[in-house]
Amino acid sequence: MADGLTKSAARNIFYGGSLFFFLLFAALTAHSHWYMVNTSTDSEGLTESVVEGKHVWEKNMCINCHSIMGEGAYFAPELGNVWERYGGHDNPEAARAGLAAWIRAQPLGAEGRRQMPAYDFSDEEMNALIDFLEWTDGIDDQDWPPHPAG
Repeated sequence: MADGLTKSAARNIFYGGSLFFFLLFAALTAHSHWYMVNTSTDSEGLTESVVEGKHVWEKNMCINCHSIMGEGAYFAPELGNVWERYGGHDNPEAARAGLAAWIRAQPLGAEGRRQMPAYDFSDEEMNALIDFLEWTDGIDDQDWPPHPAG
């Protein structure tokens, strides 16, 4: 019997380990996908208006400044919990009005602060965008962001 590791034993360990970790990776990927589709995502609340709001979000490149659940830029506030910050759980109508007024009031012109550009959204686009932000608040984001202010 050889004192060290033989070439064939090393090859078998390499191939066996590679196969094991590939299968583990594939299983974890499948589980993550299943979790996102069945547990983490509010598919019942995914209406046409929410989808249109996502299109407004993408068309106006909001992600270039804002982030949702940590994805995006960190130039402007996190918007994954903006519905909660505006009191949407307690008073949805006031939250809608507050968000719409805030977006329509931009840019504020405050000296020395970052400025959000002005967007000329139609009422339909504004409602769809707010529906999208409300929907993102309902996603199980596992306590992200860590601070309520985003």
